[in-house]
Parts: sequence; structure tokens; C-alpha cells
Amino acid sequence: MSMIRDLRAVVRPSRVSPRKATSPPSASYDTTRDPATPSAVVDCAVYRDGRRLASAKPLTPQEAMRQVRRDGGFVWIGLHEPTEAEFAGIAGEFGLHPLAVEDAVQAHQRPKLERYDDSLFTVFKTIHYIEHDQLTATSEVVETGEVMCFTGRDFFITVRHGGQGSLRALRRRLQEDPELLAKGPSAVLHAIADHVVDGYIAVADAVQDDIDEVETEVFSPGRGGVSRGVDSARIYQLKREVMEFKRAVAPLLRPMQLLSERPMRLIDPDIQKYFRDVADHVARVHEQVVGFDELLNSILQANLAQASVAQNEDMRKITAWAAIIAVPTMVCGVYGMNFKYMPELHWKYGYPVIMGVTVVLCLGIHRTLKRNGWL
Repeated sequence: MSMIRDLRAVVRPSRVSPRKATSPPSASYDTTRDPATPSAVVDCAVYRDGRRLASAKPLTPQEAMRQVRRDGGFVWIGLHEPTEAEFAGIAGEFGLHPLAVEDAVQAHQRPKLERYDDSLFTVFKTIHYIEHDQLTATSEVVETGEVMCFTGRDFFITVRHGGQGSLRALRRRLQEDPELLAKGPSAVLHAIADHVVDGYIAVADAVQDDIDEVETEVFSPGRGGVSRGVDSARIYQLKREVMEFKRAVAPLLRPMQLLSERPMRLIDPDIQKYFRDVADHVARVHEQVVGFDELLNSILQANLAQASVAQNEDMRKITAWAAIIAVPTMVCGVYGMNFKYMPELHWKYGYPVIMGVTVVLCLGIHRTLKRNGWL
């Protein structure tokens, strides 16, 4: 089927840059909530046979659902950080489970998949890489958001939290492929899952560059061939950001496996097989993130070890110079004593001989210590 062959081409362009498209006549909502707007709905549309139905004015969720029940198709509603009161009417209209509604409103949920009688509730963590000129001890590397999806027989609801993760470009690309949208809400669920996981891959590549930069600095030879490492706080900060990344990826493994392996009546069989590709990508990113964590542990330990080695090197040099200085100190201390009868005290050549012996001893110690790598 041509729709299946073109599935990846529809959801994957987001890796590079979203294609420019004009909004359909009925798309009068923005994808980010305006605080001055009383509604959390950012887009609401009815789709029939894979095509968005035009509307003279923006539809309310209730109007869209009545139209679907009367004429068929499905409704896709997008919300951004709704309050409990704003979401209550939609939850009642679509019969959403109270526990899922509470999670969608409160946010700060771990990625998961929950099945209820007439719907699936899926939570995705979105990850956005924050560009920075130089990694510091306070640099924020990744920023997280959430996309929560309610998938029903004739409806699909997305609830976004955070400033990242806009679905505008994804919705437009899907609308350009009516054959795919004709498969219903499960096609939208797959597209969002693939879109989120593609974001993980891009962030993983960017984090890899940061880790490579830190690793290069740690193992670059410093002055005198001895690396003194880098600020450990920078490595620790990067490790914390990787842990945040890991908390978004690791819990998503099981939901994607369930969607790809277990038959579900709300998921079209033709769409389900493509969840395997998403599950494979999640597993790949998870392996990368686990590797990042282990590599940063090794880098941090190496950095601390190098700092210790550098301190020992400094102490060896200080000790070596102290040993050299001890020779004239000892000689001066001996001949500075106020004894009347001392050997060669009144000898004509006593002073130059003592000074010569002192210089020879100092040079000999210096040469010996330098040959042994102490200086």
C-alpha cells in the first residue's frame, strides 16, 4: 500500500527542518497558548477520509465531536497546559478516565502507556537541546517538556506542557498525506511517537559533541606534559543533564514495545508494525545515553586522578627544591654558630672553598633529581 511505503517520508522530515506549508482555512489557532486567551485549545479539527474539513470558524471540541458522531471521521484536538477547569468539559465529552485526566493536567509524569476501556493514554517526554558557546558549571544542556496523548476510536487529544515540542509542523505534514490520516488516530499516535524519538536522536548527537569536547580537554597534555584536568563541576553538570535525558528515554522502552508487539483494538494493524521502528530507535538512544553516563563517570574519575597526579607532581618539585636549598641552609647554619674554635674558621681560603663546595653539592643534587624526573 502506497500509504505504508510513504509513512517514513511523512514523519521523518522533522530531523532536518520542517517543510514550509500554509495553514488550512480552518487552522486559526496558534500552537502555543496565549496567556490572555481564556481557552487552552490551540487547534481543533475534524478529519474524514484523511482530509481536514474546512470550517467557517474555529470549532470547539464539543462541536467537533458532534460532527464526528453525526458524519464519521475523527477529531484531533491540541491543548497547551490546560487547567483542571478547562479540561473538565473535554474530559466529560470524550469520557476520559479521571486518573488519566489528573495526570494530563498535573504534568511531570514519566513516559508510560495506560490502557482504559475506550482509550489509550500515552505520555512522551520531549527533549530540546540548548545551544551554548561553552559548557560551564551552570550550563543547561537539555530542556524537557511533555506531550500526553489520548487515543480513541474517533478522537485524538494532545496535551502539551512546556515551551518546546510544538506539533504544528507535524500536523501539516500529516495533512499532506490523506492516505495516512485515513488510518485514523493510531496514525497520529505513531507520527507523534516517531517525531519525539527523532528529537531524541538529534539531541543525543549534540550531547555526544559536548562529551567529546570535555573528554578532549581532560586528556589533552598540559604544561610540562602533565594534564591538570578541567573543572570537575562542568563534568558533573553535564552528567546531571544526561541523567535528565535518561529519565525521558528509559521509561519509553516498554510502551513502544507494547505498541509494536501486542495487538490493540485502537491501533490499526498496518500502523502497528511501524511502531517497531520507533521501538528500535528508542532502544538505540537508550544505549547511547547509558554509554554517555558510563563515559562521563570514567571522564570524571580520570579528571580527579589527573588533578591528584598534578598535585603530586607539584609536591615533588617543591620537595626537590627544598632538598637543594637544604645544603646551603645547613652549611650556613653550621658556620653561623658562635664557637671560638671551629675548623678552618681563620683559614684564608675558607670562604671560597665552602661556597664552592656548597655550589657543587647543589648542582649535583639538582642534576640527580632532574635525571630522576623530579624537576
